Amino acid sequence: MQSTLVILAAGMASRYGSMKQIEGFGPSGETIMEYSIYDAIEAGFTRVVFIIRKDFAENFKNIVEPKLKGRIEVDYVYQELTSFTEGHSINPERVKPWGTAHAVLCCKGKVKEPFALINADDFYGKDSFRKAFDFLQTRCNEKTYALIAYELPNTLSDHGSVSRGVISENDKNEMTGVKECLKIYKKESLIVYEDEEGRLTELPGSTKVSMNFFCYGPGIIDLCEEQFQEFLDKNSQSLKAEFLIPTMTDYFIKSGKGRVEVITTSAKWFGVTYKEDAPVVKASVTHLVEKGEYPDNLWK
Repeated sequence: MQSTLVILAAGMASRYGSMKQIEGFGPSGETIMEYSIYDAIEAGFTRVVFIIRKDFAENFKNIVEPKLKGRIEVDYVYQELTSFTEGHSINPERVKPWGTAHAVLCCKGKVKEPFALINADDFYGKDSFRKAFDFLQTRCNEKTYALIAYELPNTLSDHGSVSRGVISENDKNEMTGVKECLKIYKKESLIVYEDEEGRLTELPGSTKVSMNFFCYGPGIIDLCEEQFQEFLDKNSQSLKAEFLIPTMTDYFIKSGKGRVEVITTSAKWFGVTYKEDAPVVKASVTHLVEKGEYPDNLWK
């Protein structure tokens, strides 16, 4: 059975200040997502679908296609502000698309098989892709999805707050909920979550979080379409409201539609949220290359 990797690469990178999805971090100019694709191919994935914006599609394709030709099937989905908004009046001042679940909805008609979903600008590690591929091949169905979970300390930036989906689970390692915490950061020796009122809550080091690495059946796309219409009924005039994958996954569970396995990975995550993260990411990639986990040139 074909397993597809879907990569969220349409973000505007507002905090980073440049198009980080296509910036080189590896010794031969590899982007972070190229390491994800390399690991996915190694794990057994046979297709990759990039969710991008049309305005940087040509530049994006010129970078990735020569490298991936003959190695994995490549396809594209375009996420635009107006995608799937027919029948709703959108605030004319809004520029940003509607978030990660909206991006998944934009895969309608293009992705018809079980798939893994990741961010373009996160490094997930080999263990994650092996576990995701195994799940998609052996246990994924429309009542059983999964998420690859990371330990919170392994996902923080030293240069500012991060947004994370904090996971709760039962004794069967099934997700019971996910709370989107938009401002998590280190405070002295602690990790804290700051809510909209500025109140601080300490989060233990054992906290498991979502890094938007999910495994779904194609039915999630139809569910996103259904729920997006309700979202627009309430938020079509909003400049900032987002329709998010953690929220949709939470809905999938709590509406009784199915279960989501929590698959914990031993891999250490790293990624680029702020400009100051870039040297750390480059050093981390260099270290992995020097250890022999990756070649000097992924596609040579």
